[in-house]
Order: sequence, then structure tokens, then C-alpha cells
Amino acid sequence: MLRVDQAGEYGAARIYAGQLAVMGNRHPDSTEIARMRAQEQHHLDVFNRMVVERGVRPTALAPFWHVAGYALGAATALMGPRAAMACTAAIETEIDRHYAEQAEALGDSDPELKARIEEFAEEEREHRDTAIAHGAEQAPAYPLLSAAIRAGCRAAIAISKRV
Repeated sequence: MLRVDQAGEYGAARIYAGQLAVMGNRHPDSTEIARMRAQEQHHLDVFNRMVVERGVRPTALAPFWHVAGYALGAATALMGPRAAMACTAAIETEIDRHYAEQAEALGDSDPELKARIEEFAEEEREHRDTAIAHGAEQAPAYPLLSAAIRAGCRAAIAISKRV
């Protein structure tokens, strides 16, 4: 679980970095994106610490997620701010589902990890809601864009579980 969560938070931070690289700090949505990026970085820092403390092998795909996350963020920002927000809404929808599955699977077996997952899931849902409030659903071809990003997110989770 930690390997996947660390990889996911790393990818999320890279997505926001790509979006901010394109949008800069002058766009009205940049403040929100920077705020969400800071929260993702905090999540990543916590999972990085837990991976080391527990001796968990990080994903070998970090270099790929580094590039893929940034590219997804930059590409959606190039499509426009609503597409960037659609990316966030899609990703956070899948992460909310993923974290709920993890929390259920953990039960009472690892209270520290479960508490972190539940805390971070709440922030991820807030990111999704923020993205929707900033026009995610008005992005060009939103259903197609959202479905493609969600499928990619599910694939990334599945791959990170193994590699």
C-alpha cells in the first residue's frame, strides 16, 4: 500500500508542477493549483518517511511517473484551465476510491497508516470539489477526457502495486 500511495502522491505533485509550468502564477486558478500541489507534497513527504521507516521498496517506476505526471499536467494545462481542473477531478475521483478500498482493507490492522489514508482522502475529495467548482466539467470533451485520465490512473495504481 505504501509503495502505491507514495508513487501516486509523487505523480500528483508532478501533475501540478506541469500545470503550473504552463499556466504560470498569474492565472486565477494558479493559486488553487499551487495550494493543492503543496498538500500533495505534504502527502508525499509523509509517505516517503513511512516507506523508509517500514523498509518498503519504492516503485521502480519513479522516473517514468516523474515524466508522465509532468507531461499529463502540462498537456491538460495547454488544453486550458478547465482541462487542467478536469484532470484534477478525474485523478482525485480515482484516488478517493482507491483510498477507501485501502482503508477498508486495513480495518484495524494498521491504525497509523489508516489514519493517514483517511486524512489524505479527505483532502483529495476537497481537491476534486475545488476542481469541479473551477469548471472541470465544462472542459472540452470532459466525459472523454475524464474517462481517459481515470483509466490511466487505475492502470498506474495496478502497475505500481507490482513494479
